[in-house]
Amino acid sequence: MPIYSNFYQTLTTACPIVELRGYAAACGLKGHLYAYLDFYGPTGTARDGLAEGMLALAIEKKQLAPGQPIIEAASGPFATALTLASLTAGHPIVLVMPEDAPALRQEYLLRLGAQIRHSPARSGLAGARALAAQTAAANGWYYMNWLANDDNPEYHRRVTGPAIVQSIARQNKSLVDAITIGVGSAGTVTGVGETIKAWTNDVRIVAVEPYENQVLGGGLTGPHGIPDIGYGIVPENYNSYVVDNVSAVASRDAQRAAQQVLRTDAIPASVSAGAALHAAAQLLANCNSRAALAIFSGRASIV
Repeated sequence: MPIYSNFYQTLTTACPIVELRGYAAACGLKGHLYAYLDFYGPTGTARDGLAEGMLALAIEKKQLAPGQPIIEAASGPFATALTLASLTAGHPIVLVMPEDAPALRQEYLLRLGAQIRHSPARSGLAGARALAAQTAAANGWYYMNWLANDDNPEYHRRVTGPAIVQSIARQNKSLVDAITIGVGSAGTVTGVGETIKAWTNDVRIVAVEPYENQVLGGGLTGPHGIPDIGYGIVPENYNSYVVDNVSAVASRDAQRAAQQVLRTDAIPASVSAGAALHAAAQLLANCNSRAALAIFSGRASIV
């Protein structure tokens, strides 16, 4: 076993791909169903590796100086992941969020060591992003801008995509013919999609969004129950040219899938992972795939 100099080095190693035989059998699915488990960081989401990777890329490009404060418009798992990665690397972190962001979440981030600035509640995410950009420009801080920063998909071009390609190629190039990916900031679907398409055109990329909030597919929009995806915008990171299909998954189906895969395969999937799983299972059920891979970008707490 190697000894790592810090915890984040363990997050850039290839994540496991697991065949979900129990789930497939319980659903009566023909073919093979796989999951790429990308949730081993401190927040239990793929955001941990992404935050560390984006910091490393900013330093590589000489855009981020030692000790320079970082500012971002975020309040969810990425905010937590970025707070931990930034402070570990010696960068003060300022988070901008609407003033009506959940109080418990704000308190938690403050306890971790983040500073918080508020934008008007009525301005939503757009207002928080605008305030973050203005504050960074006025103070000489680094604005990560993860929803519109190519370092986000670039991380997945360098890490997630190649890891999946190598795993598939090591077993059999025809092992997987479809990959389902939940879309939040769109870095994963773009980075993995571009990597896969550069390798082969025989694997379809399926972008997954909430049925209740179909921004990508052009359907109805509104509140939903799948955290970490479906932000209500088409992120600037989103590359539609590498997406073959968009799958809209109802919140209830995502929640049910996440609960079931824990019982059948002992995998603690988050609801967003459940959405990707349900989309992959539907491909098999409708005979649109013989071997589908769902990217699990978050785990659920089971205690």
